[in-house]
Formats: sequence, C-alpha cells, structure tokens
Amino acid sequence: MEFGPRKELVTGRSIPFSISQSYQTRYPGVAFGLTLISNCQNPANPPGFDDYKRGLLRKMRKRETLAGITERINLYERFFSSFGYECPLPKHLKRTVASGFPRYNLMVDTHFVAEMCAGILVAVTDYDCFEGALTLDIAQAGEVCRGMGQREFVTKADEIVLRDEKDIVCVLAQGADEKTRVNEKTSRVLFYAYAVPGLEAQYIKEGLSLAAETMVRFGQGTIEALLVR
Repeated sequence: MEFGPRKELVTGRSIPFSISQSYQTRYPGVAFGLTLISNCQNPANPPGFDDYKRGLLRKMRKRETLAGITERINLYERFFSSFGYECPLPKHLKRTVASGFPRYNLMVDTHFVAEMCAGILVAVTDYDCFEGALTLDIAQAGEVCRGMGQREFVTKADEIVLRDEKDIVCVLAQGADEKTRVNEKTSRVLFYAYAVPGLEAQYIKEGLSLAAETMVRFGQGTIEALLVR
C-alpha cells in the first residue's frame, strides 16, 4: 500500500505517530488525538466509579452543555452519512441522557464517558497489540480489514483510517479492529479520537484528557502521552 510522504511525525514518550500527506490534503486542519496510559488495571467497577459517572452525567444533562454535545455529535452524523453509514453517537447520547452510562469494565466505560462528555468519537485499545508505528491516513476503495467480532470492513475511497505497519486498525465510520481490543489483561491502554470537518481540536483534547485522568484515578495508571494534532 502506498502512502503520501509522512509529515509531522510526533512521538510522545511511547507513541510513534504520523499523519500522511494524503490525509492532510483531503482533510486539512481536521484534528486527531491519542493518549497512552500505562500500568493500568481494568476492574469491572472500581470503588467510587459509579458516583463519579453520576457526577459527570449531571453536568452533561445541563441544557447548555447538552446542546453543545448534541451539535458536535450532529457533525459526526453528517460525516458518516456522507459515506452511507449510520453514526452510533446519536443513539448513545439519547440512551446515556435517559439511563446513564453503561457498565462493562473501567476501560470501556471510560471510553463512553469521554465520548459522551466531549461529544466526540473515541476508540479504546490495547496498545501492546499494535504492530509498529501508527499513521492517520485515508483509504483507497476496496481495502479490507477485520473489525470487532471478525466483521469484514471494506473501505470506500477517502474514508479516514488509522493504520499500524501491518493493517488498517480502525475505519472511522465503520469501527476498530479485533486485534487491539482491550481485555482484563490490558495494562497499556491507548485511547484515540477522530475529529471530523467542522469540529474544533479543543474537544478532542477535552475528551482524551478526561479519559486519561479517569484511568489514573480509578485504574492507577500513569499518563505517558497525550497528543492532539
């Protein structure tokens, strides 16, 4: 697979990451961010976490805050629709406002918290399962990757993707892959977040900062890097 030249190489303490020239040409100024937290635990429901989520939910439900979140999620919905996909965020928001955050495990729950509180799209992954450096790129039509549950994703031209040195590991509008899925043994968790046209980078930083701080507080992790470009 041929890339445009890699530009703007960014390395946190542990994250080799670049943005392809193809991406920068097709989506100029559209941000992306990632944060790596190491030495984490991933309990099902650590003490105090439910109260913490309830506090965040109360803030989310305030009229002005919820209006901003909804506006940002609408940007994602329009972007997904431009490729013929349904965006999951509007349904997630409606369910969260009505019933609260879901409960799976700390890492997955933290991803939902970051998404809903910031109004952005966030992925949660096991960093040790990536194969080499990460590149934000655009897809050619007909590329194939395996999503969670071994679903087959076939890309459309100009879809936004994240690659490692072997595979597409996530297609923005279709989902993340199976190989980087978090589990009970995950100790280095990588959250990453895509902006879409019209979304300001500050909200990517806001959501990822919340995810990182939550993992430190409840998973006893250490923040290694938080990058937004």
